[in-house]
Amino acid sequence: MSSLQISQGIFRLSDTKTLTLADLKIEQSASWAFVGANGSGKSALARALAGELVELNGQRECSFQHVVRLSFEQLQKLVADEWQRNNTDLLSADEDDTGRTTAEIIQEQVKDAQRCEQLAAQFGISKLLSRRFKYLSTGETRKTLLCQVLMQQPDLLILDEPFDGLDVNARAQLAELLATLSQQGQTLVLVLNRFDDIPEFVEHVGVLADCSLVSVGPRKQVLADALVAQLAHSENLSGMALPEPEDPSQRATLPADQPLIILRNGVVQYDDKPILHGLTWQVDPGQHWQIVGPNGAGKSTLLSLITGDHAQGYSNDLTLFGRRRGSGETIWDIKRHIGYVSSSLHLDYRVSSSVRNVILSGFFDSIGIYQAVSDRQQKLTQQWLELLGLGGSTADTPFHSLSWGQQRLALIARALVKHPALLILDEPLQGLDPLNRQLVRRFVDVLIGEGETQLLFVSHHAEDAPECISHRLSFIADGDIYSYQQDVLRT
Repeated sequence: MSSLQISQGIFRLSDTKTLTLADLKIEQSASWAFVGANGSGKSALARALAGELVELNGQRECSFQHVVRLSFEQLQKLVADEWQRNNTDLLSADEDDTGRTTAEIIQEQVKDAQRCEQLAAQFGISKLLSRRFKYLSTGETRKTLLCQVLMQQPDLLILDEPFDGLDVNARAQLAELLATLSQQGQTLVLVLNRFDDIPEFVEHVGVLADCSLVSVGPRKQVLADALVAQLAHSENLSGMALPEPEDPSQRATLPADQPLIILRNGVVQYDDKPILHGLTWQVDPGQHWQIVGPNGAGKSTLLSLITGDHAQGYSNDLTLFGRRRGSGETIWDIKRHIGYVSSSLHLDYRVSSSVRNVILSGFFDSIGIYQAVSDRQQKLTQQWLELLGLGGSTADTPFHSLSWGQQRLALIARALVKHPALLILDEPLQGLDPLNRQLVRRFVDVLIGEGETQLLFVSHHAEDAPECISHRLSFIADGDIYSYQQDVLRT
């Protein structure tokens, strides 16, 4: 029986990036789906399985005789090439139309008219065989390319994002065709963006995050894993409203035309040693910033100015939420606009508390619960628990019984229960494994995307940024001090 096995595999993606596949075995006639977000390494996995990547470490043993990887970027190129024929000198003077027929495309590599007709009938495109390929719909071109691949009779077929760009009906038709191929003994590997894309016939699932294969095994077992289930749950949150503030009528709102933060020529120094050196920075409405830089660059110092915790905030030209520092506001006037999560807060949350009470404490800006909790607060907390996939019996388990990543999610919810104008996440991915990192990033995007909260996301690495980030402030070493670079990533 043929198989493909990878043990402790590390594959080169670039000079600085690798793909890690610790332990994977694909056997003949099996059906697999590998799922991961954009940038998780899915397409790299498809290339590694096909033997197209340089292996830096580990072993890849393959006894399949004919492995074919089909990316639908290839399909786009094929369609573009067919249309390009209009601009070439390849056409004869009496040719009425341009481009090859569907039958010619299917038989591009293997000429066998009878098998071509059999596959076309199986895929329901017999009537299209004489039609020019370039005039077909997206779903029809996809079926055509699958027929072309199957003409080669691969014993391992790897399909990279087969459902992208298809409508609901076309997706269902393609899933049914793939199920038929699987029943006929075709070994199939599907590389997918979403858990919802996994067809029912698939037996085995792998999950990728940060270019690592982090979970692999029988479908039911993998999808039952708490973190994987939460990640899958997060896909279905788009368009859902966040739980309301405790009292919407009392919510602290800011003018839509005023910046949240204005810092002019900011300077912080200790014993004449500059920590911040002439930083001018402004956070306008609707902007989500990532702040990057090495340890000791001054990122935490900048945050402490914003949260009102740094004494030198008064000596700087600093305006927070429309009020100049030192104009009579209290630290609580500042903090009521801010939700804050950091590794130090995570470590400080040592009190014995349930997951529910950790989130409830966000209403009081406290670590632990020391006062009466209202029915309204309990109801909203329950809604947050359900949103995070932490409802049911999990809600009343000890906070420290959760995985590190689930604890971070609970702390993020704690920061958001009051719907702050500004959410500050200071190294929220620190110490997390790849799946937890992807889960936290995904929930940040969902939560920020559904509310009116703006984000400051602090990290050492630019690649840590969630998708919602629109701007980046970089601390760059410049001799004994740091200079600052501000970039617009999207508008």
